[in-house]
Amino acid sequence: MMRDPAATPPPSKPPMQQPTLFARLTSPLAGLGLACILAAGLLSNGYAWFVQGRAVLPEKPDWPGFMDGKITGAIAQDMGQAPLPAGLAKLQRAAGWLFMGDLGRQVRQGCPGWLFLAEELMPQPDGAAHAAARARTVTAVRERLQERGIALAVAIVPDKSRIAAAQLCRLARPASLAGRAADFAQALAAAGVPAVDLAPALAPLGAQAFLRTDTHWNEAGARQAARALGQALRQAGLAPERDREYEIQALAPAPRPGDLVRLAGLDWLAPSLQPAPEMAARSRLSLAPGAQPDGADDDLFGDAGLPRTVVVGSSYSRTSNFVPFLAAELGVEVANFGLDGGKFAGGANAYFASAAFRQTPPRLVIWEIPERDLQTPLDGEQVALP
Repeated sequence: MMRDPAATPPPSKPPMQQPTLFARLTSPLAGLGLACILAAGLLSNGYAWFVQGRAVLPEKPDWPGFMDGKITGAIAQDMGQAPLPAGLAKLQRAAGWLFMGDLGRQVRQGCPGWLFLAEELMPQPDGAAHAAARARTVTAVRERLQERGIALAVAIVPDKSRIAAAQLCRLARPASLAGRAADFAQALAAAGVPAVDLAPALAPLGAQAFLRTDTHWNEAGARQAARALGQALRQAGLAPERDREYEIQALAPAPRPGDLVRLAGLDWLAPSLQPAPEMAARSRLSLAPGAQPDGADDDLFGDAGLPRTVVVGSSYSRTSNFVPFLAAELGVEVANFGLDGGKFAGGANAYFASAAFRQTPPRLVIWEIPERDLQTPLDGEQVALP
């Protein structure tokens, strides 16, 4: 006999579960904690905007920038510099390093004590095209300078991960980067621009050419690079006439804070908790006694004593006495217009826009370019001469 479905009573609803005593006691505390966090974030952002003067929006917001996320990304990045998120980020970086040996997304650890810039180990999309565009930019600058009777030479600084490859250990440098510096130098040479790839000169030194916890060369590497560059300039007939001699005095080694420790966000920790610090050799360069030029080489404007050889470039030119070593190698005064963070064109642009370039044009410009900046995406780079 079939049962009538209509006669089946509907299922009863399960009894509503009551919150536990623990939940009833802790939920107000959780809400209070969330309210405190929100209030702290609001106060932190208010302090950043009204006291530190941080902008709420970019200077020129536009609809395309909003649609592709650039504006919101810039806002998020700027808000991340407010006191609370910045402080929490520092704590996160310290915890990552102390408990897991993590150095963040910009720094990698190779062999024990050796740090490398992650950017040096990453192939860039369309890298060859970006490098070709930069070669054309350098060639155009050389032509403009040549019209004014100014010579240009290029020095390419190899990656630390190329020269100190023996200290990479578990890190891998992609094979696609093998010809990056040499190819750029050859492209410039084919266009008539004297270019020196400094990698062959630094290769015999290996890891002894670079600082352990810094992206830059040490004094041994900088001095070797200056020798190679000076020799290349003489071979190309671009070396200025020697008019002075320098003395090089070795000083006692001193602790050297590494820029990669700062980039990893660990420079605020106690030294004992940071990656192992290093002692770096130092030198002092000065004119040799009786080597002061007598100013006989006067020019039309009476300013022959001002440097006529100029280096433009990146922080490599400002590190480990590279430009003083170059001055000693060439036997002339060399003006240093390197720019920290200058990358490919920053130092060149700053110099060509300066009063020094307009009022005292040089005879020789040496453009120092780090290898790692050759293939990075172009970001509206233009080098303009007045």
